[in-house]
Amino acid sequence: MQLTSPRLRAALLAAASLTLVAAVLPPPKPLGIGDRLFPELGNPGYDVLSYDLSFTYKDNRTPLDAVTVIDARALQPLERINLDFAHGRVASAEVNGEPARFESVGEDLVLTPARPVTAHLPLHITVRHTSDPRGRADGGWVPTQDGLAMANQADAAHRVFPCNDHPADKAFFTFRVTAPEALTVVTNGVPVAAALQNGPVKTWTYRTRHPMATELAQVSVGRSAVVHGTGPHGLPLRDVVPAADRDKLDPWLRKTAGHIAWMEERVGRYPFENYGVLIARATTGFELETQTLSLFEHGLFSGEGYPEWYVESVMVHELAHQWFGDSVAPRTWSDLWLNEGHATWYEALYADGLGTYSLERRMREAYQRSDQWRAAGGPPAAPKAAAPGEKIGLFRPAVYDGAALILYALRQEIGIRAFDRLERRWVAEHRDGVAGTEDFVRLASQEAGRDLTAFLEPWLYGKTTPAMPGHPEWSGKSV
Repeated sequence: MQLTSPRLRAALLAAASLTLVAAVLPPPKPLGIGDRLFPELGNPGYDVLSYDLSFTYKDNRTPLDAVTVIDARALQPLERINLDFAHGRVASAEVNGEPARFESVGEDLVLTPARPVTAHLPLHITVRHTSDPRGRADGGWVPTQDGLAMANQADAAHRVFPCNDHPADKAFFTFRVTAPEALTVVTNGVPVAAALQNGPVKTWTYRTRHPMATELAQVSVGRSAVVHGTGPHGLPLRDVVPAADRDKLDPWLRKTAGHIAWMEERVGRYPFENYGVLIARATTGFELETQTLSLFEHGLFSGEGYPEWYVESVMVHELAHQWFGDSVAPRTWSDLWLNEGHATWYEALYADGLGTYSLERRMREAYQRSDQWRAAGGPPAAPKAAAPGEKIGLFRPAVYDGAALILYALRQEIGIRAFDRLERRWVAEHRDGVAGTEDFVRLASQEAGRDLTAFLEPWLYGKTTPAMPGHPEWSGKSV
């Protein structure tokens, strides 16, 4: 038989080469980057530069048709490429423009390219797949009363799209979301253009201007009102709320500009292109610092059971994460205390300023409970792994108030001025980057003018809580 079509000949040769490669390679297996808490999360051998995600939404009962395009750089020769992906069906995959064999192993999608990938060269991956919003209680898509939102922390982004699902590999994102015309789509970043109408559906396109960890991606689809405003130094504000509740929620939305100004006085300029709150009619049990668009449960603002000062302090907590956890991402998940400890610290400072719950009282109460928290969940910088199927269990008191207590102890030890300089330097020097506990100890030592390793290690890693500088009366702990 004569092959007269160059395209057909190339396709058949690629398929033949895939068969030959698969025949000589060992069976695929899930890989990881060795994170102590999530050993099979993330993937070795490449650095993702950008994601281009396309989703087509119909309703909450139907998997979304999706295309994930990844541009990366190979760090080493790759005969196979592991992506984190689960809870979706793959239709096809390409690597550098050629068809690739694909297999699911554990929670990895393993691609075998037609030819090995050369180190230090660009890597272009396209996966056509579905993204299923049904039947998951441990993160990823979150069904709302009128659509979907996203909650990917800590390890759930790969239940939505194929990715390198670890905060140490940040990348730029483009989102292209098609939905029925009656719905509104908002994601991280800024609109690339006006929504494009195509019959009964619209396609919305957004792009981030700063790199982002996969756990911080956000896509909101629903009957939403988008409320625009202006924050300090002209910062664009963009809130997304249920359209029916727009007027009722307006008093809360008006507080954000003041919250940003308050944070900027303490740590410096807000680090991203815009900010806002996404208030969703959903029950999650948590609020989440998705980058530039923090996710909140509607019930927090309903006026039932939560005093105003508490709601405001929670809003400040998620805002503080934009600096601590989003702009400066954790190097490993054991560095989570740097995210949650700092967000809790500024939450507590804000409540202290309102005169409702003093910082010293909160830290004293945390000190009394700290040994119990460490025994139950491990020390703040070396938390115990969550139980299988309960990844949200990683978010324990030890990495919230227990970690804020470390910051209080550090401020007591080096003084308020040195501490404030440290906070500003931390977010400025690691902006849009990744940093961990060792980096923080090193920078704190520089600001203190002495090595703080011996002081901080027991606070970070000890089974029991050290004595609090300046508070000898805090010696007794409840048990």
